[in-house]
Amino acid sequence: MNLSISSQPKQSRANSSWWFRVVNSRFILPLLALATGVILWLGWPVKPLAFFLFFGLVPLLYMEHLIVAQQKHKSPGFTFFKYSYLALLFWNLFTTWWVMHSTLPGGIAAVVFNALFQSAPVMAFYFTKKYLGRTIGYLSFIVYWVAFEQFHLSWDLSWPWLTLGNGFATLNQWVQWYEYTGFLGGSVWVLAVNVLFFQAVRQYPQQPVAWKKMVLPLLLILVPIAISYAILANYKEQGQEVEVVVVQPNIDPYHEKYTSLDNFIPYPEQMARLISLSEKQLTPNTKFVVWPETSLRIDEGFWEERMDSYPAIQQLKQFLQRHPGLELVAGIDTYTFYGDNKDASPTVRHLEGFGYYDSFNAGIHINTAGRIDLYHKSKLVPGVEKLPYPQFFKFLGPLAIDLGGTVGSVGSQDTRDVFTYKPQPSISAAPVICYESIYGDYVSEYVRNGASMIFVFTNDGWWSDSPGYKQHLQYATLRAIETRRSVARSANTGISAFINQKGEIVKRSGWWVQASLRDTIRSNQQMTFYSRTGEYIGHSALWATLLLFGSAVIMAFARRGVPAKNSD
Repeated sequence: MNLSISSQPKQSRANSSWWFRVVNSRFILPLLALATGVILWLGWPVKPLAFFLFFGLVPLLYMEHLIVAQQKHKSPGFTFFKYSYLALLFWNLFTTWWVMHSTLPGGIAAVVFNALFQSAPVMAFYFTKKYLGRTIGYLSFIVYWVAFEQFHLSWDLSWPWLTLGNGFATLNQWVQWYEYTGFLGGSVWVLAVNVLFFQAVRQYPQQPVAWKKMVLPLLLILVPIAISYAILANYKEQGQEVEVVVVQPNIDPYHEKYTSLDNFIPYPEQMARLISLSEKQLTPNTKFVVWPETSLRIDEGFWEERMDSYPAIQQLKQFLQRHPGLELVAGIDTYTFYGDNKDASPTVRHLEGFGYYDSFNAGIHINTAGRIDLYHKSKLVPGVEKLPYPQFFKFLGPLAIDLGGTVGSVGSQDTRDVFTYKPQPSISAAPVICYESIYGDYVSEYVRNGASMIFVFTNDGWWSDSPGYKQHLQYATLRAIETRRSVARSANTGISAFINQKGEIVKRSGWWVQASLRDTIRSNQQMTFYSRTGEYIGHSALWATLLLFGSAVIMAFARRGVPAKNSD
């Protein structure tokens, strides 16, 4: 099929001559790539323009159609890879450029490599459509993308910030049904609507736009939104009321927080600020006070084997004793000693003359009896807290990205522990540390282990005044909907907030200010369908990917490279 003016009816050519000229120009493919990046960026939080997501991938699909239909490219597969990669690069750059605030080389690497990873499902779609035809091909586009997003949640280079279902974080009243599907349900929604919209314009300008085909994608948009509003109108928050205080000390991570910095605030003064801000909001009814990620530090470091011996820990216990019934949850940097056991953990470190040890970005819980519980952050930031595939990626050390927490290779744990309120064990909190809050099923694991609330503690100051900390806040609203758990969020320098079980931000701080907030949230014991089942959509897509791609490979060998007749 060759898109040329001579093959078109005269009236169609007259009405569409400008588009014919564009389609046949050398600029059409880079323009479609740019359009994809811009439209997806327009639909991304924190702008309330999520509707743009429903046709952000249409230019990408049209690009593939043109490359195949025009039959003028010597290597159409490479041509499609080149321009689809450019489209994804634009999207990554426009939405996550703020990572470069931390480190320019690392930010560039994140944008470049994530776009490359996203190219995998796109090229798998191209291959499948070529050998299995249009119908299965466009179905595979949905399947492969969701399978990639599922895979991207779990491997060492995981960076699911741009999971399509996250795009509704600012307009979460449209996706209250995430309690049944999780955020990958939103990805399926976006992809399916994009494919249907593309089918309506696929033959333009060769044929007029098939307006009748617009009805189905519009219904597919409106019906889930209507269902969502119905859920929102009828949902009643569940559980016992719990008064919580969150603290935002606003200690600059670039200039004040650490000993090597020019305006370093001594650690005792940092703790004094945290206690002072807390006591401004505490009442006799307050059950938890939440402090941000890595808020507790001392010069010699906290060794887990002797936590009770530190004056700073004794000071915290005295603070809690002044407020009966109060428990503390906070971020802390800790270490554990292994002696001569070099195989104690996969992340073990060694210090000559000392022995083997591990470092953790952790959460600490001190209950009303003075008992200390620790949780080790386990969804670690690639290149910062976890060196992916260390034997292969050692050369990436200079590209490390500071996204909060301890820079370097840190330890983790296999289970999602919860912090239980000692006087009432039915009240328990998930200690979700920074980066962990963008993983839907991961957060649900805490709920399956008994968490009735979610505490997020983070340090978003690494990203300066950019969309980064705003997006991070909004993503927490989706975790509230998926699990129907209230969220108390403590940020060192970002936005601290309370989020109810509907995903509504009911109270929030300003950015880059000292603040403490108090609110009454609910401790919900009921589990949503998604909390019970996890990423069933993603796992189903992975199995479907094996079937579809395997069939395409078999067909390619059977036909010896001859594409399907209806590939375009």
